Amino acid sequence: MTAVNNVDDSRTTRRGRPGYDRESLLRVVVTVFNERGYDGTSMDELSKRLGISKSAIYHHVTGKDELLQLAVDRALDGLFAAADEATAVDGRAIDRLEHLVRASVAVLVERLPFVTLLLRVRGNTAVEKHALARRREFDHLVAGLVAEARAEGDIRPDIDPATVARLLFGLVNSLAEWYKPRGAGSTEIADALCKMAFDGLRR
Repeated sequence: MTAVNNVDDSRTTRRGRPGYDRESLLRVVVTVFNERGYDGTSMDELSKRLGISKSAIYHHVTGKDELLQLAVDRALDGLFAAADEATAVDGRAIDRLEHLVRASVAVLVERLPFVTLLLRVRGNTAVEKHALARRREFDHLVAGLVAEARAEGDIRPDIDPATVARLLFGLVNSLAEWYKPRGAGSTEIADALCKMAFDGLRR
């Protein structure tokens, strides 16, 4: 786990060959990971796609593991920021839950390649195991909101909170399979999703 947590954030502003900083490099790398799979992507392949040497890539990161960690953390950090935002909302738990769903849709739309990669993580490496642990933490947070809303009498009592959490975010995560950036905006999608989901959940 040490290798997972020791990312050197001081390198975020370092530049390699002209045309790539760490951010633009990461966006290309995430595209390749999504196309070929993390396990199926070599540093040689990344070098070829980027049009730079492997040593130029190593100027920014220590290797593939760090690239994967940066990518999945981009998705997870967005989701946890949405959770923090929802927690701060005044009102009943069901309102905070709906706020979290809407904010999560916005994160997915804004960070689509990163969320797509996160959803494909299977736990084959230390970085992936760490990402899955953070996903479970987020799922637990959602289930807690559902349980609170049920206790307040706003959600029908005949559905298990953990099941509701999985179904809700199954809907949100399905966007990664079909959403196109030039399609409907995140607000329109969130409105449709929340109407379908919360009309069925509310008592």
